[in-house]
Amino acid sequence: MTVVPEAAPGVRASAGRAALPIALATAAFVVLFAQPTQLLIRDWWTDSEAGHGLLLAPLALWLVWRDQPRKPYAPNMVLGTTLLVAAVLLRYLAGVAAELFTLRFSMVLALAGLTVFWFGEGRLRRWWLPFTLITLAIPLPALVTNAITLPLQFKASALGAALLDWRHVPVRLSGNVIQLPGRQLFVTEACSGIRSLVALLSLGVLIGGLWLRSPVGRLAVVALALPIAIVVNAVRVFLTGFLVYFVNPALGEGFMHLTEGWLLFLVAFSILAIAAWAVGTAERLALRSRHAS
Repeated sequence: MTVVPEAAPGVRASAGRAALPIALATAAFVVLFAQPTQLLIRDWWTDSEAGHGLLLAPLALWLVWRDQPRKPYAPNMVLGTTLLVAAVLLRYLAGVAAELFTLRFSMVLALAGLTVFWFGEGRLRRWWLPFTLITLAIPLPALVTNAITLPLQFKASALGAALLDWRHVPVRLSGNVIQLPGRQLFVTEACSGIRSLVALLSLGVLIGGLWLRSPVGRLAVVALALPIAIVVNAVRVFLTGFLVYFVNPALGEGFMHLTEGWLLFLVAFSILAIAAWAVGTAERLALRSRHAS
């Protein structure tokens, strides 16, 4: 039988003193940010525009768990405290102004402050991907969404109408309304492509963070998400008009229209993945050439 020596009272007291600030910080975080967290999870579950958060938040937690610090910590209490004070002030001001995005972002800022306080700014830089994913999981303010949605509607309508005209379909465009013989297609906010754009941007950040090594390559993949989302959404408008004109008007709505959107999103994701693979190949070739020289 092996006898395990009991820890000295001084060691136990030191461990208790170390655990006390962590427990107090956790309790303070729960008290201050329980409401923003609850509202954010509710929106993820009920709002289709914010549903990507149900995927991004668990992914961010998994990435943090996978990359737990193993080296000795280098806490920066001054910078961490500064970030925490800024997060609390931002939480208060956002609560007074009832501005949800800022209210929720204050929670991310507080998590960053706790990370710097306990582990140092080096760990925050290493965890840039989880923190970016959590930030992307916060729904954009309605003012920003509305400013983006209308240009996307017009762009999708114009490109879709041009593709229909290219296929010799009689078409006339008026804003976001496509006139077909005996039929009108309205490119609504839901068809603007804002959902696929946000999802593709998030996937671009995730793919770049996991597969690529250079900041330039990662930014290139994220930048490609915008034209890919616009073009694929225009193809969706074109296919809807094509099927409505040549096959059956019922194909422009309901289950078939929804299924078409999901299939084309998979196409967009595949294109983005291929682009990331190409950028990664270019990175590896550039690295080999530098080593060879």
